[in-house]
Amino acid sequence: MGDVTETIDVDRDVRTVYNQWTQFEEFPRFMEGVDRVQQIDDRHLHWEVDIVGVDREFDAEITEQTPDQRIAWRSRTGVDQGGVVTFHPLNDEQTRVTLQLTFEPEGLVEQAGDTLGLVAARVKGDLKRFKEFIESRGSETGAWRGEVDRDEPS
Repeated sequence: MGDVTETIDVDRDVRTVYNQWTQFEEFPRFMEGVDRVQQIDDRHLHWEVDIVGVDREFDAEITEQTPDQRIAWRSRTGVDQGGVVTFHPLNDEQTRVTLQLTFEPEGLVEQAGDTLGLVAARVKGDLKRFKEFIESRGSETGAWRGEVDRDEPS
């Protein structure tokens, strides 16, 4: 099982940063290897990705979501992965974003990519591109302020 944790400080307030992160269908604009994300409903997403040169599709479920604080998810089909992203206000104009990802590499190519740190490098680059994306825009492209309680059935 692979684990990656990366953090970045973004020069925007926590509400703006969180709101942008909830716009999952925008992820291909700053996440390398993410070809498409379709939001099915408040809790379910369908992903089309390129993992170390291998095309994959999977469904994910948001298992917990608290505005301006955290979003947790896990895959339901396809790749075995899950994680949490947290948002911490540093002050009125800066937010620390921490992304923790746990995944099970499939096959030799993905295992080698994990061993060589390619997944960690990709996550770090994705966070950097997210920072550049939201800082250059100045405002979010949309927002979802609802909550998902981790004890709530899906």
